[in-house]
Amino acid sequence: MRAAAGGALVAATALAVLGLTGCSHGPSLETRSAITAPPGNSHDLAIGSAGFTESELLAQMYAQLLRHAGYRTHVLTVGNRELYEPALEVGQIDVVPEYAATFADWLNAKNKGSKAAPVASPDLGATLSALRSLAAPRGLTVLRPGRAVDQNAFAVSASYARTHHLRTLSDLGRAKLPVRLAAGDECVQRPFCAPGLTKTYGINITAIDPKGVGTTPAKQAVQNGQDQMVLTTSTDATLDRFGLVLLTDDKKLQNADYVLPVVNRARAGGARTAAALNRLNTVLTTADLARLNEQVDSWRRLPADVAHHYLVAKGLLPKG
Repeated sequence: MRAAAGGALVAATALAVLGLTGCSHGPSLETRSAITAPPGNSHDLAIGSAGFTESELLAQMYAQLLRHAGYRTHVLTVGNRELYEPALEVGQIDVVPEYAATFADWLNAKNKGSKAAPVASPDLGATLSALRSLAAPRGLTVLRPGRAVDQNAFAVSASYARTHHLRTLSDLGRAKLPVRLAAGDECVQRPFCAPGLTKTYGINITAIDPKGVGTTPAKQAVQNGQDQMVLTTSTDATLDRFGLVLLTDDKKLQNADYVLPVVNRARAGGARTAAALNRLNTVLTTADLARLNEQVDSWRRLPADVAHHYLVAKGLLPKG
């Protein structure tokens, strides 16, 4: 289904968003004035997308569910969080798909600086509590998370897993195997990458092969045995193509990056909006999201079409 709004409105909104890059660290004056307003249900809603496949898919699903609930919607693609979060605060964007742990730490760093101690954790409840306390002063409402989570994940070749009887990261730690890890350069220092694998699981990381996060060269390096493990994400839909399997993060090293909607309270914070978006929570899983990503990235289908087909298949939208 196509968005209800025309290109002129999208272009005008995009220009306005680009003007927000100079926002201060704290909530804007406009945001502060809206915090005490009652939760709103504006009839016309702009759904923000960060421009990568998964964000576009989620934004399209949000837009279509809200349209079915009686709203007029359009999807606005904005390249990064530094642009769309200020736009969300002032109501130029009304709804965005976000990730609980990442957004919590991002807002905390925005308040306190890049060296602020993390507030997110593997505990979803604690992470949500921190996120909501950071979002509320900015006029934002964090809706319920669903079942889908997109977080760091680690994969090995299926043959390697079979040979060494590996199903979890704990299994790999107990095996005491030397592991060359294909990942980004930053993995050397990031607590959820090499240091965490060593401290939490006792995995013997012998080297970092700097091929990036979930890139084709990184996966090929594990496929051909040059490396033993690759850093990717839990919604990576291409692992089968390279003969790779994920090892379960059984000790929950990774933070609770559950997918959830964040809305501008004054424009989209009402119960009707929440009810429409919460319908997705009952069906969308991490595996579903990976398959949807694959349909766009590998099958070259349009995100709007993939989103619509999924929602119809799950009974969230009528057929036809």
